[in-house]
Amino acid sequence: MIPTAPLGRARLPVTRLGFGAAPVAGLYAPLAEDAATRTLEAAWDAGIRYFDTAPHYGVGLSEERLGRFLADRPRTSYVLSTKVGRRLVPYTGPASALDGADGFFGTPARERVRDYSADGVRRSLAESLERLGLDRVDVVLIHDPEAHAREALDEAYPALERLRAEGVVSSIGVGMNETGLPARFVRGTDIDVVLVAGRHTLLDGEAARELLPLCLARGVDVIAAGAFNSGLLADPAAPGARYDYQAAPDPLLSRARRIAAVCARHDVPLPVAALARTAAHPAVRTVLAGMRTPREVHENTRAFTTPVPDALWTDLAEEGLLPEGAGTGGNPL
Repeated sequence: MIPTAPLGRARLPVTRLGFGAAPVAGLYAPLAEDAATRTLEAAWDAGIRYFDTAPHYGVGLSEERLGRFLADRPRTSYVLSTKVGRRLVPYTGPASALDGADGFFGTPARERVRDYSADGVRRSLAESLERLGLDRVDVVLIHDPEAHAREALDEAYPALERLRAEGVVSSIGVGMNETGLPARFVRGTDIDVVLVAGRHTLLDGEAARELLPLCLARGVDVIAAGAFNSGLLADPAAPGARYDYQAAPDPLLSRARRIAAVCARHDVPLPVAALARTAAHPAVRTVLAGMRTPREVHENTRAFTTPVPDALWTDLAEEGLLPEGAGTGGNPL
């Protein structure tokens, strides 16, 4: 049984393990429609009721597939988040250049255009709702505005704030792979949530040094993604293991293998420890895991609900294998 936690000012009941819907949109390799549906069905059957998507994922394919899957399920039975900042336009270039763009394969003939303007936010959300086949989403996040900070703060955020005031969305926030700009949002705006990817893991303690304590102090809830750092903490022995969507560098590969060896001494699979570490901080309400197959759903669900002995965190700390940050580990349940 996956527990729930309240998220945002609407106190949305999100499952503490959420479904990241990038892989079912052809991340790294094409994925057939029926295969994506089987994965979503496995997540639903496992009790997952929080789903996160974005126009970026498969240039809209993730939203379309998720919308079709959720179409016959009661709207109040799940929580859904999507993102703004990339609008989609028809692609008219050579087909050979389309496949694999931004890491996605087997996608529709569209391309991404960065747009953090107020009008772009409204249009992006309207187009997302059309792809999802819904009249509302629960959480809207400004997606990856690192190089567009001023526009995101001055235009995208006020537009989302108005949509929240009008009741079009329940909660708003920012979703990024870094912590500096999200901290600016937490200090300077009235956002409800922050999605931080890859910066609060067994290999990276960046978020725990400033962002997570700041969120906790300001009452901003955290959605933590990238607990496996793009796969390295799922299986550091796998050929071509990735870290932050790229081939894992040797020092991090070595560190992950050392962490896995300590985990093995305690009969704890590395993914169990990785998910527990990410979920344990009190600011974190839910952990998003990208899942491509029913097997991955079953493995992640089992891993998330498996307790971790305190002795593991003690040993990792004594061997200098825990990243800097608050706490030494813990359990999410």
